[in-house]
Amino acid sequence: MTEPTAPQLPPHRTVRVDLGPRAYDVVIGRGLLDEVLGDEMYKLGLKGQVNIIVDQSILEAYAKRVDISLGLSFMMDNSFHPVQPGERGKSLEYFGELLRALAAEKVSRGGTILALGGGVIGDLAGFVAATYLRGINFVQVPTSLLAMVDSSVGGKTGVNLPEGKNLVGAFHQPKLVVADLDTLATLPPREFSAGMAEVIKYGAIRDTALFDRVSKNVTPADADLDAIVETCVAIKARIVERDEFETKGERALLNFGHTIGHAIEKATGYKTYLHGEAISLGMRAAAWLSVWQAGLPEADARRIESALAANGLPLVLKPEVDRAAILAALGNDKKVAADGKNRWILLEACGEATSGHELSTGLVEQAVDLLYRI
Repeated sequence: MTEPTAPQLPPHRTVRVDLGPRAYDVVIGRGLLDEVLGDEMYKLGLKGQVNIIVDQSILEAYAKRVDISLGLSFMMDNSFHPVQPGERGKSLEYFGELLRALAAEKVSRGGTILALGGGVIGDLAGFVAATYLRGINFVQVPTSLLAMVDSSVGGKTGVNLPEGKNLVGAFHQPKLVVADLDTLATLPPREFSAGMAEVIKYGAIRDTALFDRVSKNVTPADADLDAIVETCVAIKARIVERDEFETKGERALLNFGHTIGHAIEKATGYKTYLHGEAISLGMRAAAWLSVWQAGLPEADARRIESALAANGLPLVLKPEVDRAAILAALGNDKKVAADGKNRWILLEACGEATSGHELSTGLVEQAVDLLYRI
């Protein structure tokens, strides 16, 4: 009598984020929602109650598949908590409602929070997991490119305040990240382009080969998309391993373009630009600040502009965006140092980023002004 063979799981790539007792895998591939997700969670011993915090706009598309995947691995106690899409869902109001829902269900320390959605859902769900009962298990299932390559990895969680973005939060590493690239097929083209801003960022700060590849248009159907995502995740994983809590300066490199980008989001009430679109504008400004202050060749700044444009990202602010509101928002950025000044991430060359730069107010204003024209 022959032994039964184990089921063949879809091919996938795995990046290990090596943080000692907080280490975890990021699994990247196609067709992972149906079997690999439940299988990987089962192997980790996450067999208790699973509370799935999900973007309401994708509830019908993916919730049932996730539920079945967990059921196949003998985890039947699943409940869904839909959250409205967009930055407005990343609020103290939703945070409180979710905590009360968990308490009403009597979720124990052995329970698991699973984030199903983009970066907003991951940040919100992670903060819930970090604080409920002082911390319970957390799994990330990102369904946007931006979340796959950036926000789902590294353990930053949090919510926004009216005064600024990500001002409340905690570090809480997931137990597992499963990035199923098939979910990107249903992502609106604008959302996919927004994710490409973070991909381009990784090339700009650390990997010229990646930058050269993504400076051309990338689509969800590209055969090498898994390799692109893996490269981005590996870059972030190595940085996080060396500077998990952003105390040594290296993790700050991941904020290239984010200082002005976050200010644009705040100034427009999170309604005008997707996160990646604001970061695109912020990177354009940061590239030219790098030319003026850090010696980046002008040709490299123009290459960054070209890469952003090739992937459908904005280079110019809409004329109605209030310049004064952007400058005011820079003062409330969570990365402002104790002396009240911003510290900037600049490029000395494409693939070579440095942190801790102080810039004059006049130079920053010049960079913001640049965003109103080509």
